[in-house]
Amino acid sequence: MLTPHILETMDTSVLCWLATVDAQGQPNVSPKEVFAAVDAQHLVIAHIASPTSVRNLADNPRVCVSFINVFTQKGYKLLGEATAIPPTDPRFVQLEPLLLNMTHGKFPIRAAMLVRVSAVEPILAPSYGLFPEDTTEASQVASAMHTYGVERLTSPQPTDDASRRGTIIDASVLTGASRAAAPDKRAVDANTVATPHSLTP
Repeated sequence: MLTPHILETMDTSVLCWLATVDAQGQPNVSPKEVFAAVDAQHLVIAHIASPTSVRNLADNPRVCVSFINVFTQKGYKLLGEATAIPPTDPRFVQLEPLLLNMTHGKFPIRAAMLVRVSAVEPILAPSYGLFPEDTTEASQVASAMHTYGVERLTSPQPTDDASRRGTIIDASVLTGASRAAAPDKRAVDANTVATPHSLTP
């Protein structure tokens, strides 16, 4: 369900937006910077300062997570159910490294909000549909760069794969099952975490 293209878009998204609802039906939308794929059907979001999101999940597990590449103006909306996993839960030990890859321990991770994705919908800027002959990814990128006052780098910058969001761990960690260390994968913790780039061509 979380295809390589979705993972790539996740990598290039600065934030995701987590929508939750409380027991009275009041929605809450909160930006989250620290999030990562867990496997093909799950992603995890750090609870650093998200008391409302966590409180809402206790009342209603249904969520919507959205993220876009602000330059191409394309992204995805993920629908599903989520639960907040505290540090006392055995699964937290397996999920925390995915989040620490991005925080490097600078922020406290109070819980891991684990999202089970049940549906995926693409997000496209209206221009792609309204003006298909004039709208391309290149034109959208150029427009966004002009709007935000940024310029393209003239030379590629080094990439730290360990900080990328498109991260895959074995689904058995979600049920607490044990697994052998996977060989030849760039691991973060006892070879239970590897980037998707080591799993796909």
